[in-house]
Amino acid sequence: MRKYFGTDGIRRIANTELSPELVYRVAKAGAYALAKHSNHTPTILIGRDTRISGTLIESAMTAGFLSYGANVISLGVIPTPGVAYLTKKLKADASVVISASHNTYEFNGVKYFSNKGMKIPDEIEEEIEEMMDSDKLSDFTAVNEKIGIAEVRTDLLDEYVYFFRKNFEEEFEEYDRDDFVVAIDTANGATSVVADKVFTALGIRHYIMNDTPNGININENCGSTHLDMLKNYVIEHNCNLGIAYDGDGDRCLAVDENGNEINGDKLLAVISNYMKEKGTLKNNAVVATVMSNLGLKKYAEANGLDCVQTKVGDRYVLEEMLKNGYNIGGEQSGHVIFLDYNPTGDGILTSLMLIKVMLEKKKAASELCKIINIYPQVLINAKVANNKKDDYKNDNDIQNAIQKLEEEFSGNGRVLIRPSGTEPLIRVMIEGEDQVYMQKKAEELVSLIEKKLGE
Repeated sequence: MRKYFGTDGIRRIANTELSPELVYRVAKAGAYALAKHSNHTPTILIGRDTRISGTLIESAMTAGFLSYGANVISLGVIPTPGVAYLTKKLKADASVVISASHNTYEFNGVKYFSNKGMKIPDEIEEEIEEMMDSDKLSDFTAVNEKIGIAEVRTDLLDEYVYFFRKNFEEEFEEYDRDDFVVAIDTANGATSVVADKVFTALGIRHYIMNDTPNGININENCGSTHLDMLKNYVIEHNCNLGIAYDGDGDRCLAVDENGNEINGDKLLAVISNYMKEKGTLKNNAVVATVMSNLGLKKYAEANGLDCVQTKVGDRYVLEEMLKNGYNIGGEQSGHVIFLDYNPTGDGILTSLMLIKVMLEKKKAASELCKIINIYPQVLINAKVANNKKDDYKNDNDIQNAIQKLEEEFSGNGRVLIRPSGTEPLIRVMIEGEDQVYMQKKAEELVSLIEKKLGE
């Protein structure tokens, strides 16, 4: 198990667990791992969200890069996908986003992107970890004229706005938008600096909410993890759609005109179906994780598509897409990747793709979502001994109980068992049509697992 990096970079409480000293080492080791094959002075971009600790972490990160001899371009507050896009556009050697995504303000994090604008693979993260704790780290110290140079380029945010104009402006001009209005919740996060610019440039009538970040209100009862405010707003103001981003802007969830949630699985279904109709869906497939709803698989089967599943984590979705030439994939949380546009999840891009479908088809969001039936899910954690988290695979009683339950479902339900990567827990998730029955069966299975594998 890795010591620092999780499924989405390093994420900890800022200035305690994620100390400036640790960040300095992460930067210096990362610069070495990402630039060691380069024969020129590396340039690394840094972007951040609106957390109060952002400038503290950025200062330590910048110091680590400059000490190694890398040059730094600070982008200021900008969504994660904006950093990924600019990394490719500017031909930078790597980039870093300082964010804890949907977590509350006291957390912060560090995630690296390669020169292709993609999250770095596990093996490079492991190499960075190894170097961080190595005596060799002090050897990689630039002196004299080799010390790196930093510059601030917050103006590059406009290049990210232009990315959307370039891809959507002409098309949107052809649609009737007079009676179309959306409500946008920027979660007091990174999209607060850019969403209004994008939607204004594209001529989409909109209301913006939660766009006054103060360093501590990011994701606070707002954004993609707290939809109640947006649901009420959409209904009260007769909006056609509500859009909610997370703190760093790589996720998007939506709310239809009736205030009903449109999660990532629904977004994948609606947009992949549109892409199939347009002939732009590559290899006739949509990529999702094992946590995606059974309804997505059923939608794919009913519409002649393949639903390819991966481990949990958008990096694994992207790996599968790159490996087999797919161009749409994502997670239930609203992290959707459109590989024809950007190699990472992009909340604003996802929302514009949904709006494009609505405007072109002249259909309400609720009508479009009828294409997929979401099955109820029950998720319960079983407490187990840390060294026994994988033993359920070889326990006959547990495996027989799972098999018996899946046979009862006859294809209209499923059981998913997933050990936690960070805690002494096994997550038991059951999908089906009867919520009460699933709750009962999940509790029985958790009780069995705890009896057999508990401390």
